[in-house]
Amino acid sequence: MFASIEELSEKLKLAKYVIDEVTLKVVFLAARMRKPLLIEGPPGSGKTELARVVALAAGTQIERLQCYEGINEEKAIGKFDESLQRIYLSSQSGTFGGDWTSLRSGLHTLDFFVEGPLLRALQYEAPCVLLIDEIDKVSKEFEAELLEILSEWQISVPKLGTIKAKSKPFVVMTSNEERRIGDPLRRRSLYVRFEHPTIERETKILGLRTTTQHSGLHGELAGFAHALRGYKLEKPPSIAEMLDLAEALRLLEADGITAVMRDVLLPCIAKTESDRRRLLLRDGFESLVFDTRRYCEELSGRGVSA
Repeated sequence: MFASIEELSEKLKLAKYVIDEVTLKVVFLAARMRKPLLIEGPPGSGKTELARVVALAAGTQIERLQCYEGINEEKAIGKFDESLQRIYLSSQSGTFGGDWTSLRSGLHTLDFFVEGPLLRALQYEAPCVLLIDEIDKVSKEFEAELLEILSEWQISVPKLGTIKAKSKPFVVMTSNEERRIGDPLRRRSLYVRFEHPTIERETKILGLRTTTQHSGLHGELAGFAHALRGYKLEKPPSIAEMLDLAEALRLLEADGITAVMRDVLLPCIAKTESDRRRLLLRDGFESLVFDTRRYCEELSGRGVSA
């Protein structure tokens, strides 16, 4: 997908993605070695976004399997379209001549199969990006079924047979650590740990991804995000939510965050009732604004442009 680390770096810059040198090299190695990338970390730390920008940088498609408790093979791999099979049977009723074997074989082909994201990912002529999002939500049994794909680059489907990959996708698996991923998948993957970004890194992200021309606001928002994540909220804000907050401030024509803006900003930053109540406590929001100012001063003191 990428001829060199330099090429990957330049393409990620064009996609406005801020990445550190170590993660950059690990992504490059995963692409060249055809190894899945397992990314663990808290929700909202940018795990899914990495898969999206790699697909953008490579100029390819992304197939996403959104995992959830109880997901099965039909959702992930696909299933036969029984309605279409019945139509085919009706159309062949006067011509099959009693050759049930041939008729049965004709029914069990990809022409009558509704492909799920895992199977679609193996059908691309050129490698796509396969995102297996929140893999920690699936059962150990389903996790074991992924091993054939990630080890042999093929899928075995009853009545359909074994389908080998036309190209090997770049696989990104994300985990919020609700359940520990098993060792067999870990052994087959390159592992990356994501945390919420530092103030410096989030300042760069906001500078690249927001439309506001007020550069001082980038550092202030990054400091505010850092303060919120240290406030022990039930749902700390994600990078995406801070980008939304930046857009809200732009639309409000605000040059910064002040304590009097609390009520109008709460819908952007408090996404549960317990977090909302916590931020409505006396001096709660004011203390966050105070911490934001302190972080911005520290940022300026380190010589980092906000």
